[in-house]
Amino acid sequence: MIGWGQIGYGAALSAVLAAALIAAARGRTRAVVMTGALAAAIGPLAWNAILRAAHGDQFFTDAPLVVFPVSWQDTGSGVFTLAAASLGYGIGPLGGQPTRTSIRYALLAAVAALLVDTYLY
Repeated sequence: MIGWGQIGYGAALSAVLAAALIAAARGRTRAVVMTGALAAAIGPLAWNAILRAAHGDQFFTDAPLVVFPVSWQDTGSGVFTLAAASLGYGIGPLGGQPTRTSIRYALLAAVAALLVDTYLY
């Protein structure tokens, strides 16, 4: 079972990678970068806390793909991050922008969380 230290480590790494990816994108502001980083920390933290509380050990089985060994646990972190970032951008700094703008940044945050979960912990 994944421990709280590992959950916190993964959330922090996800936030850092999301901030870097979003900062590299065009048209972003500090609020956009910070919202994405916060969502990339909250999404995996929430998802992994749920798995820990529910004793969801079988979610940690990696796919038999050498190049992309993603698991259900990794996917859940990306999905929770996408949801958190979409909400954060929609009610936050990108509330008045077209949906495609907020989704573009939300996807960057979700990809960051998915990649960190898949490859770094």
